[in-house]
Amino acid sequence: MAETKSAKLTIDGQDYELPIHSPTAGPDVIDIRKLYGQAGVFTYDPGFTSTASCDSTITFIDGEKGELLHRGYPIDQLAEKSHYLEVCFLLLYGYLPKAEELEKFESTITRHTMIHEQMYNFFRGFRRDAHPMAVMVGVVGAMAAFYHDSTDIADPRQREIASHRLIAKMPTIAAMAYKYSVGQPFVYPRNDLDYAANFLHMCFAVPAEEYHVDPILARAMDRIFTLHADHEQNASTSTVRLASSSGANPFACIAAGIACLWGPAHGGANQACLEMLKEIGTPDRIPEFIARAKDKNDPFRLMGFGHRVYKNFDPRAKVMKQSADEVLDLLGVENNPILATAKALEEAALADPYFAEKKLFPNVDFYSGIILEAMGFPTSMFTPIFALSRTVGWVSQWKEMLNDPQNKIGRPRQLYLGETERDYVDIENR
Repeated sequence: MAETKSAKLTIDGQDYELPIHSPTAGPDVIDIRKLYGQAGVFTYDPGFTSTASCDSTITFIDGEKGELLHRGYPIDQLAEKSHYLEVCFLLLYGYLPKAEELEKFESTITRHTMIHEQMYNFFRGFRRDAHPMAVMVGVVGAMAAFYHDSTDIADPRQREIASHRLIAKMPTIAAMAYKYSVGQPFVYPRNDLDYAANFLHMCFAVPAEEYHVDPILARAMDRIFTLHADHEQNASTSTVRLASSSGANPFACIAAGIACLWGPAHGGANQACLEMLKEIGTPDRIPEFIARAKDKNDPFRLMGFGHRVYKNFDPRAKVMKQSADEVLDLLGVENNPILATAKALEEAALADPYFAEKKLFPNVDFYSGIILEAMGFPTSMFTPIFALSRTVGWVSQWKEMLNDPQNKIGRPRQLYLGETERDYVDIENR
Protein backbone atom coordinates (compact mmCIF):
# COMPACT_ATOMS: atom_id res chain seq x y z
CA MET A 1 0.00 0.00 0.00
CA ALA A 2 1.92 3.01 -1.29
CA GLU A 3 1.14 6.61 -0.39
CA THR A 4 1.44 8.53 -3.64
CA LYS A 5 -0.58 11.72 -3.13
CA SER A 6 -2.82 13.51 -0.68
CA ALA A 7 -6.30 15.04 -0.52
CA LYS A 8 -7.18 18.41 0.97
CA LEU A 9 -10.22 18.63 3.23
CA THR A 10 -11.46 22.08 4.25
CA ILE A 11 -13.56 22.40 7.42
CA ASP A 12 -14.60 25.89 8.61
CA GLY A 13 -11.79 27.43 6.62
CA GLN A 14 -9.16 25.11 8.03
CA ASP A 15 -7.33 22.82 5.56
CA TYR A 16 -6.32 19.26 6.44
CA GLU A 17 -4.05 17.04 4.36
CA LEU A 18 -5.16 13.41 4.14
CA PRO A 19 -2.86 10.76 2.66
CA ILE A 20 -4.11 8.81 -0.36
CA HIS A 21 -2.96 5.21 -0.72
CA SER A 22 -2.91 3.38 -4.05
CA PRO A 23 -3.64 -0.37 -4.10
CA THR A 24 -2.38 -2.87 -6.67
CA ALA A 25 -5.94 -2.96 -8.06
CA GLY A 26 -9.10 -1.01 -7.39
CA PRO A 27 -9.75 2.61 -6.39
CA ASP A 28 -7.42 4.73 -4.28
CA VAL A 29 -8.32 5.15 -0.62
CA ILE A 30 -8.17 8.28 1.53
CA ASP A 31 -6.56 7.60 4.91
CA ILE A 32 -8.78 9.21 7.57
CA ARG A 33 -7.26 7.59 10.65
CA LYS A 34 -5.96 10.87 12.03
CA LEU A 35 -8.95 12.97 10.96
CA TYR A 36 -10.70 12.96 14.33
CA GLY A 37 -7.53 13.80 16.21
CA GLN A 38 -6.72 16.70 13.87
CA ALA A 39 -10.15 18.07 12.99
CA GLY A 40 -12.49 16.64 15.62
CA VAL A 41 -14.88 15.09 13.07
CA PHE A 42 -15.86 11.58 12.00
CA THR A 43 -16.88 10.34 8.58
CA TYR A 44 -20.43 9.03 8.07
CA ASP A 45 -20.86 5.88 5.97
CA PRO A 46 -23.83 3.64 6.90
CA GLY A 47 -23.09 0.06 5.87
CA PHE A 48 -19.41 1.00 5.33
CA THR A 49 -20.02 0.78 1.58
CA SER A 50 -17.42 3.48 0.87
CA THR A 51 -14.96 2.62 3.65
CA ALA A 52 -11.97 0.28 3.48
CA SER A 53 -11.73 -1.30 6.93
CA CYS A 54 -8.47 -3.14 6.25
CA ASP A 55 -5.86 -3.91 3.64
CA SER A 56 -5.86 -7.43 2.26
CA THR A 57 -4.04 -9.62 -0.26
CA ILE A 58 -6.64 -12.41 -0.47
CA THR A 59 -9.54 -11.51 -2.78
CA PHE A 60 -10.22 -8.69 -5.24
CA ILE A 61 -13.57 -7.85 -6.84
CA ASP A 62 -14.27 -5.41 -9.66
CA GLY A 63 -18.03 -5.30 -9.90
CA GLU A 64 -18.08 -3.13 -13.00
CA LYS A 65 -15.95 -5.60 -14.96
CA GLY A 66 -17.48 -8.70 -13.42
CA GLU A 67 -14.11 -9.77 -12.03
CA LEU A 68 -13.33 -11.93 -9.00
CA LEU A 69 -9.71 -12.84 -8.23
CA HIS A 70 -8.34 -15.09 -5.48
CA ARG A 71 -4.68 -14.19 -4.91
CA GLY A 72 -4.72 -12.87 -8.49
CA TYR A 73 -6.26 -15.96 -10.10
CA PRO A 74 -9.64 -15.51 -11.88
CA ILE A 75 -12.43 -17.45 -10.22
CA ASP A 76 -13.63 -19.02 -13.47
CA GLN A 77 -10.16 -20.52 -14.10
CA LEU A 78 -10.01 -21.89 -10.57
CA ALA A 79 -13.49 -23.40 -10.81
CA GLU A 80 -12.77 -25.03 -14.18
CA LYS A 81 -9.19 -26.24 -13.63
CA SER A 82 -8.76 -26.56 -9.88
CA HIS A 83 -10.76 -28.02 -7.00
CA TYR A 84 -11.90 -26.82 -3.61
CA LEU A 85 -9.05 -28.00 -1.39
CA GLU A 86 -6.46 -26.58 -3.77
CA VAL A 87 -8.32 -23.25 -3.63
CA CYS A 88 -8.34 -23.57 0.17
CA PHE A 89 -4.56 -23.90 0.12
CA LEU A 90 -4.31 -20.89 -2.20
CA LEU A 91 -6.46 -18.71 0.06
CA LEU A 92 -4.68 -19.80 3.23
CA TYR A 93 -1.08 -19.57 2.04
CA GLY A 94 -1.12 -17.21 -0.94
CA TYR A 95 0.16 -19.48 -3.70
CA LEU A 96 -0.83 -22.57 -5.68
CA PRO A 97 0.74 -25.65 -4.08
CA LYS A 98 3.17 -28.09 -5.62
CA ALA A 99 1.94 -31.68 -5.92
CA GLU A 100 3.55 -32.86 -2.68
CA GLU A 101 2.28 -29.80 -0.77
CA LEU A 102 -1.27 -30.36 -1.98
CA GLU A 103 -1.13 -34.07 -1.15
CA LYS A 104 0.02 -33.30 2.39
CA PHE A 105 -2.66 -30.63 2.83
CA GLU A 106 -5.43 -32.89 1.53
CA SER A 107 -4.26 -35.68 3.83
CA THR A 108 -4.30 -33.32 6.83
CA ILE A 109 -7.83 -32.12 6.10
CA THR A 110 -9.10 -35.64 5.42
CA ARG A 111 -7.78 -36.89 8.75
CA HIS A 112 -9.40 -34.10 10.72
CA THR A 113 -12.98 -34.61 9.48
CA MET A 114 -14.22 -36.55 12.53
CA ILE A 115 -15.51 -34.56 15.48
CA HIS A 116 -15.14 -35.29 19.17
CA GLU A 117 -17.56 -38.08 20.08
CA GLN A 118 -19.06 -36.10 22.95
CA MET A 119 -20.18 -33.41 20.49
CA TYR A 120 -22.80 -35.83 19.18
CA ASN A 121 -24.71 -35.17 22.40
CA PHE A 122 -25.05 -31.51 21.41
CA PHE A 123 -27.21 -32.34 18.44
CA ARG A 124 -29.66 -34.33 20.53
CA GLY A 125 -30.25 -31.27 22.68
CA PHE A 126 -31.87 -29.45 19.74
CA ARG A 127 -35.45 -29.89 18.60
CA ARG A 128 -35.81 -31.96 15.45
CA ASP A 129 -37.30 -29.00 13.59
CA ALA A 130 -34.44 -26.66 14.53
CA HIS A 131 -32.99 -24.80 11.55
CA PRO A 132 -29.61 -26.33 10.58
CA MET A 133 -28.00 -22.89 10.79
CA ALA A 134 -29.06 -22.59 14.44
CA VAL A 135 -27.43 -25.94 15.08
CA MET A 136 -24.23 -24.93 13.28
CA VAL A 137 -23.91 -21.66 15.21
CA GLY A 138 -24.14 -23.56 18.48
CA VAL A 139 -21.94 -26.53 17.60
CA VAL A 140 -19.15 -24.53 15.93
CA GLY A 141 -19.04 -22.13 18.86
CA ALA A 142 -18.87 -25.12 21.20
CA MET A 143 -15.73 -26.42 19.49
CA ALA A 144 -13.76 -24.08 21.74
CA ALA A 145 -14.87 -26.25 24.68
CA PHE A 146 -13.37 -29.39 23.09
CA TYR A 147 -10.24 -28.28 21.24
CA HIS A 148 -8.25 -26.37 23.85
CA ASP A 149 -5.00 -26.94 21.98
CA SER A 150 -6.07 -24.57 19.18
CA THR A 151 -7.60 -21.54 20.89
CA ASP A 152 -4.46 -19.50 21.63
CA ILE A 153 -4.47 -16.95 18.82
CA ALA A 154 -0.96 -15.77 19.77
CA ASP A 155 0.50 -19.16 18.86
CA PRO A 156 1.01 -19.60 15.07
CA ARG A 157 0.92 -23.39 15.40
CA GLN A 158 -2.42 -23.31 17.22
CA ARG A 159 -3.81 -20.95 14.58
CA GLU A 160 -2.75 -23.46 11.93
CA ILE A 161 -4.40 -26.36 13.74
CA ALA A 162 -7.62 -24.39 14.25
CA SER A 163 -7.68 -23.48 10.54
CA HIS A 164 -7.36 -27.11 9.47
CA ARG A 165 -9.94 -28.29 11.98
CA LEU A 166 -12.55 -25.77 10.89
CA ILE A 167 -12.15 -26.55 7.19
CA ALA A 168 -12.17 -30.30 7.85
CA LYS A 169 -14.99 -30.55 10.37
CA MET A 170 -17.48 -28.06 8.91
CA PRO A 171 -18.87 -30.54 6.32
CA THR A 172 -19.28 -33.14 9.07
CA ILE A 173 -21.16 -30.69 11.28
CA ALA A 174 -23.38 -29.50 8.40
CA ALA A 175 -24.17 -33.07 7.36
CA MET A 176 -25.00 -34.02 10.94
CA ALA A 177 -27.33 -31.03 11.23
CA TYR A 178 -29.12 -32.26 8.10
CA LYS A 179 -29.31 -35.89 9.25
CA TYR A 180 -30.67 -34.82 12.63
CA SER A 181 -33.38 -32.69 10.98
CA VAL A 182 -34.68 -35.64 8.94
CA GLY A 183 -34.45 -38.18 11.77
CA GLN A 184 -31.76 -40.35 10.21
CA PRO A 185 -28.64 -41.72 11.94
CA PHE A 186 -25.41 -39.79 11.61
CA VAL A 187 -22.96 -41.03 8.99
CA TYR A 188 -19.28 -40.88 9.85
CA PRO A 189 -16.81 -39.36 7.35
CA ARG A 190 -14.79 -41.62 5.10
CA ASN A 191 -11.12 -41.05 4.36
CA ASP A 192 -11.30 -42.77 0.96
CA LEU A 193 -13.58 -40.06 -0.46
CA ASP A 194 -12.65 -36.57 -1.57
CA TYR A 195 -13.97 -33.48 0.24
CA ALA A 196 -17.17 -32.97 -1.81
CA ALA A 197 -17.97 -36.68 -2.24
CA ASN A 198 -17.49 -37.21 1.49
CA PHE A 199 -20.00 -34.47 2.27
CA LEU A 200 -22.61 -35.95 -0.09
CA HIS A 201 -22.01 -39.39 1.41
CA MET A 202 -22.51 -38.09 4.96
CA CYS A 203 -25.75 -36.37 3.86
CA PHE A 204 -27.39 -39.10 1.79
CA ALA A 205 -25.94 -42.48 2.82
CA VAL A 206 -27.86 -44.72 5.22
CA PRO A 207 -26.60 -47.76 7.15
CA ALA A 208 -29.05 -50.09 5.41
CA GLU A 209 -27.39 -50.02 1.99
CA GLU A 210 -24.39 -48.89 -0.02
CA TYR A 211 -24.44 -45.34 -1.37
CA HIS A 212 -22.45 -44.47 -4.47
CA VAL A 213 -21.57 -40.80 -5.00
CA ASP A 214 -21.98 -39.92 -8.65
CA PRO A 215 -18.83 -38.08 -9.85
CA ILE A 216 -20.95 -35.50 -11.72
CA LEU A 217 -22.75 -34.59 -8.48
CA ALA A 218 -19.47 -34.56 -6.54
CA ARG A 219 -17.90 -32.24 -9.11
CA ALA A 220 -20.93 -29.92 -9.01
CA MET A 221 -20.76 -29.88 -5.20
CA ASP A 222 -17.04 -29.11 -5.33
CA ARG A 223 -17.72 -26.19 -7.67
CA ILE A 224 -20.36 -24.81 -5.32
CA PHE A 225 -17.77 -24.93 -2.53
CA THR A 226 -15.12 -23.31 -4.74
CA LEU A 227 -17.32 -20.52 -6.07
CA HIS A 228 -18.39 -19.53 -2.54
CA ALA A 229 -14.97 -19.87 -0.88
CA ASP A 230 -14.38 -16.13 -0.37
CA HIS A 231 -15.93 -12.87 -1.51
CA GLU A 232 -13.79 -10.08 -0.09
CA GLN A 233 -15.06 -7.90 2.80
CA ASN A 234 -18.74 -8.90 2.81
CA ALA A 235 -21.00 -8.80 5.87
CA SER A 236 -20.06 -12.19 7.36
CA THR A 237 -16.33 -11.77 6.65
CA SER A 238 -16.39 -8.33 8.26
CA THR A 239 -18.20 -9.90 11.22
CA VAL A 240 -15.44 -12.51 11.59
CA ARG A 241 -12.79 -9.80 11.44
CA LEU A 242 -14.62 -7.63 13.96
CA ALA A 243 -15.05 -10.56 16.36
CA SER A 244 -11.41 -11.54 15.99
CA SER A 245 -10.27 -7.97 16.64
CA SER A 246 -11.28 -8.47 20.27
CA GLY A 247 -9.00 -11.50 20.59
CA ALA A 248 -11.84 -14.04 20.58
CA ASN A 249 -10.97 -17.66 19.87
CA PRO A 250 -11.22 -18.86 16.25
CA PHE A 251 -14.30 -21.04 16.80
CA ALA A 252 -16.25 -18.16 18.32
CA CYS A 253 -15.23 -15.92 15.41
CA ILE A 254 -16.39 -18.42 12.78
CA ALA A 255 -19.63 -19.02 14.69
CA ALA A 256 -20.21 -15.25 14.50
CA GLY A 257 -19.67 -15.42 10.74
CA ILE A 258 -22.20 -18.25 10.44
CA ALA A 259 -24.74 -16.22 12.41
CA CYS A 260 -24.29 -13.24 10.09
CA LEU A 261 -24.49 -15.41 6.98
CA TRP A 262 -27.82 -16.78 8.21
CA GLY A 263 -29.52 -13.48 7.30
CA PRO A 264 -31.70 -13.62 4.16
CA ALA A 265 -29.98 -10.53 2.73
CA HIS A 266 -26.67 -12.39 2.75
CA GLY A 267 -26.52 -16.18 2.71
CA GLY A 268 -30.16 -16.88 1.93
CA ALA A 269 -30.15 -15.69 -1.69
CA ASN A 270 -30.30 -19.13 -3.29
CA GLN A 271 -33.02 -20.17 -0.83
CA ALA A 272 -35.00 -17.08 -1.81
CA CYS A 273 -34.53 -18.06 -5.46
CA LEU A 274 -36.04 -21.49 -4.89
CA GLU A 275 -38.94 -20.02 -2.94
CA MET A 276 -39.61 -17.71 -5.90
CA LEU A 277 -39.62 -20.68 -8.27
CA LYS A 278 -42.13 -22.41 -6.01
CA GLU A 279 -44.28 -19.27 -6.12
CA ILE A 280 -44.17 -19.25 -9.93
CA GLY A 281 -45.12 -22.92 -9.85
CA THR A 282 -45.17 -23.97 -13.50
CA PRO A 283 -43.50 -22.79 -16.73
CA ASP A 284 -46.75 -21.51 -18.21
CA ARG A 285 -46.89 -18.78 -15.52
CA ILE A 286 -43.44 -17.38 -16.38
CA PRO A 287 -44.68 -14.61 -18.75
CA GLU A 288 -46.89 -13.31 -15.93
CA PHE A 289 -43.98 -13.07 -13.49
CA ILE A 290 -41.60 -11.60 -16.05
CA ALA A 291 -44.18 -8.88 -16.71
CA ARG A 292 -44.39 -8.25 -12.97
CA ALA A 293 -40.60 -8.01 -12.73
CA LYS A 294 -40.64 -5.28 -15.37
CA ASP A 295 -43.40 -3.34 -13.59
CA LYS A 296 -41.80 -0.71 -11.34
CA ASN A 297 -44.99 -0.50 -9.30
CA ASP A 298 -44.98 -4.22 -8.51
CA PRO A 299 -42.85 -5.27 -5.50
CA PHE A 300 -42.04 -8.63 -7.10
CA ARG A 301 -38.39 -9.14 -8.04
CA LEU A 302 -36.72 -11.97 -9.90
CA MET A 303 -34.48 -13.55 -7.27
CA GLY A 304 -31.21 -15.02 -8.56
CA PHE A 305 -30.87 -12.42 -11.31
CA GLY A 306 -28.34 -9.59 -11.12
CA HIS A 307 -26.04 -8.96 -8.17
CA ARG A 308 -25.43 -6.09 -5.78
CA VAL A 309 -21.68 -6.19 -6.41
CA TYR A 310 -21.48 -7.26 -10.04
CA LYS A 311 -22.90 -4.57 -12.32
CA ASN A 312 -22.19 -6.55 -15.48
CA PHE A 313 -22.27 -10.30 -14.90
CA ASP A 314 -21.43 -12.63 -12.04
CA PRO A 315 -18.13 -14.31 -13.06
CA ARG A 316 -19.06 -17.37 -11.02
CA ALA A 317 -22.32 -17.95 -12.89
CA LYS A 318 -20.85 -19.24 -16.15
CA VAL A 319 -19.11 -22.19 -14.49
CA MET A 320 -22.07 -22.82 -12.20
CA LYS A 321 -24.42 -22.91 -15.20
CA GLN A 322 -22.24 -25.62 -16.77
CA SER A 323 -22.55 -27.74 -13.63
CA ALA A 324 -26.28 -27.06 -13.41
CA ASP A 325 -26.77 -28.29 -16.97
CA GLU A 326 -24.73 -31.43 -16.23
CA VAL A 327 -26.70 -32.18 -13.05
CA LEU A 328 -30.07 -31.64 -14.72
CA ASP A 329 -29.05 -33.83 -17.65
CA LEU A 330 -28.08 -36.54 -15.17
CA LEU A 331 -31.11 -36.32 -12.88
CA GLY A 332 -33.69 -34.97 -15.32
CA VAL A 333 -36.33 -32.31 -14.75
CA GLU A 334 -39.42 -34.09 -16.02
CA ASN A 335 -40.74 -35.06 -12.60
CA ASN A 336 -39.70 -31.89 -10.79
CA PRO A 337 -41.85 -28.83 -11.64
CA ILE A 338 -39.47 -26.49 -9.78
CA LEU A 339 -36.52 -27.48 -11.96
CA ALA A 340 -38.62 -27.36 -15.12
CA THR A 341 -39.73 -23.85 -14.17
CA ALA A 342 -36.13 -22.84 -13.46
CA LYS A 343 -34.93 -23.99 -16.88
CA ALA A 344 -37.80 -22.24 -18.64
CA LEU A 345 -37.27 -19.03 -16.63
CA GLU A 346 -33.57 -18.99 -17.46
CA GLU A 347 -34.30 -19.34 -21.19
CA ALA A 348 -37.03 -16.70 -21.13
CA ALA A 349 -34.96 -14.15 -19.20
CA LEU A 350 -31.84 -14.60 -21.33
CA ALA A 351 -33.92 -14.11 -24.49
CA ASP A 352 -35.64 -10.95 -23.21
CA PRO A 353 -33.89 -7.67 -24.23
CA TYR A 354 -35.14 -5.96 -21.06
CA PHE A 355 -32.97 -8.14 -18.80
CA ALA A 356 -29.96 -7.78 -21.08
CA GLU A 357 -30.27 -3.99 -21.02
CA LYS A 358 -30.61 -3.97 -17.23
CA LYS A 359 -27.76 -6.52 -16.96
CA LEU A 360 -30.00 -8.82 -14.95
CA PHE A 361 -28.29 -12.08 -15.80
CA PRO A 362 -28.69 -15.29 -13.77
CA ASN A 363 -26.16 -15.25 -10.94
CA VAL A 364 -24.38 -17.96 -8.98
CA ASP A 365 -27.25 -18.22 -6.48
CA PHE A 366 -29.72 -19.06 -9.25
CA TYR A 367 -27.65 -21.97 -10.52
CA SER A 368 -26.46 -23.25 -7.14
CA GLY A 369 -30.06 -23.26 -5.92
CA ILE A 370 -31.09 -25.35 -8.92
CA ILE A 371 -28.25 -27.82 -8.32
CA LEU A 372 -28.96 -28.23 -4.61
CA GLU A 373 -32.68 -28.70 -5.27
CA ALA A 374 -31.91 -31.32 -7.92
CA MET A 375 -29.59 -33.17 -5.53
CA GLY A 376 -32.39 -33.43 -3.00
CA PHE A 377 -31.33 -30.87 -0.40
CA PRO A 378 -34.15 -29.00 1.36
CA THR A 379 -33.92 -25.22 1.13
CA SER A 380 -33.06 -25.08 4.85
CA MET A 381 -29.69 -26.66 3.98
CA PHE A 382 -28.71 -24.13 1.32
CA THR A 383 -27.24 -21.62 3.78
CA PRO A 384 -25.35 -24.26 5.84
CA ILE A 385 -23.71 -25.42 2.60
CA PHE A 386 -22.80 -21.78 1.90
CA ALA A 387 -21.33 -21.57 5.42
CA LEU A 388 -19.11 -24.61 5.04
CA SER A 389 -17.96 -23.30 1.64
CA ARG A 390 -17.11 -19.88 3.06
CA THR A 391 -15.26 -21.24 6.11
CA VAL A 392 -11.90 -21.16 4.35
CA GLY A 393 -12.45 -17.53 3.38
CA TRP A 394 -13.32 -16.59 6.94
CA VAL A 395 -10.30 -18.48 8.28
CA SER A 396 -7.96 -16.90 5.72
CA GLN A 397 -9.21 -13.42 6.58
CA TRP A 398 -8.96 -14.21 10.30
CA LYS A 399 -5.33 -15.33 9.95
CA GLU A 400 -4.45 -12.32 7.81
CA MET A 401 -5.92 -9.93 10.37
CA LEU A 402 -4.02 -11.50 13.26
CA ASN A 403 -0.77 -11.10 11.32
CA ASP A 404 -1.49 -7.45 10.53
CA PRO A 405 0.70 -5.12 12.67
CA GLN A 406 -2.01 -2.45 12.32
CA ASN A 407 -4.63 -4.75 13.87
CA LYS A 408 -6.67 -3.10 16.62
CA ILE A 409 -10.07 -3.78 18.13
CA GLY A 410 -12.93 -2.63 15.92
CA ARG A 411 -14.73 0.42 17.26
CA PRO A 412 -17.05 2.10 14.71
CA ARG A 413 -18.26 5.61 15.50
CA GLN A 414 -21.79 6.98 15.25
CA LEU A 415 -23.81 10.03 14.36
CA TYR A 416 -25.70 10.51 17.63
CA LEU A 417 -29.20 11.93 17.21
CA GLY A 418 -30.64 11.20 20.64
CA GLU A 419 -31.39 13.45 23.61
CA THR A 420 -28.68 15.65 25.06
CA GLU A 421 -27.90 15.52 28.79
CA ARG A 422 -30.92 15.84 31.07
CA ASP A 423 -31.55 15.29 34.78
CA TYR A 424 -33.21 12.24 36.26
CA VAL A 425 -36.78 12.82 37.45
CA ASP A 426 -38.13 10.85 40.39
CA ILE A 427 -40.99 8.54 39.47
CA GLU A 428 -43.63 10.43 41.50
CA ASN A 429 -42.84 13.64 39.58
CA ARG A 430 -43.08 12.24 36.02
